[in-house]
Amino acid sequence: MHRIDEIRELYAYNRWADDRMLRAAAEISTEQFTRDMGSSFRSVRDTLVHILAVHWVWVSRWEGVSPREMPREWKECTLIELRRAWKEVEARQAAFIAELSENDLDRIVRYTNTAGEAYRVPLSRLLRHVANHATYHRGQLATMLRQIGRQPPSTDLTVFYLEAEGTPKLER
Repeated sequence: MHRIDEIRELYAYNRWADDRMLRAAAEISTEQFTRDMGSSFRSVRDTLVHILAVHWVWVSRWEGVSPREMPREWKECTLIELRRAWKEVEARQAAFIAELSENDLDRIVRYTNTAGEAYRVPLSRLLRHVANHATYHRGQLATMLRQIGRQPPSTDLTVFYLEAEGTPKLER
């Protein structure tokens, strides 16, 4: 498998897993969505906003812009507003990845982080970072959902592959 195919597969998984968490968030009350859970990002909403903001900041950087902060309107958004913004960012991300070639993965991305520090990093590493980052925070969301008495959706990569292949789950 070529690296670009692996990246596209990784981002298909990432979209699938993000969507599962967004659908799980739609099944909880507004109070549960915004409740301070004492995690690194206070609430389910704040954790989802953080994932979205990171997706947004990185696609912006890949496109040559280094944002200094996330859009302010996301800080107190509703789930409906969050999903609308998510679709827009996800579409930009998908379009960017769809246009990439194998050689593009070696391109050096120059960006400035939110603290004003300049970096130069191969695009392939940044693409992997964003997907890995989202996985980490989806794990936090799973814990938060359990803390409010909900069963979180599985976002295991194996489940993604099984569903993509139409393979039924094995019985225990």
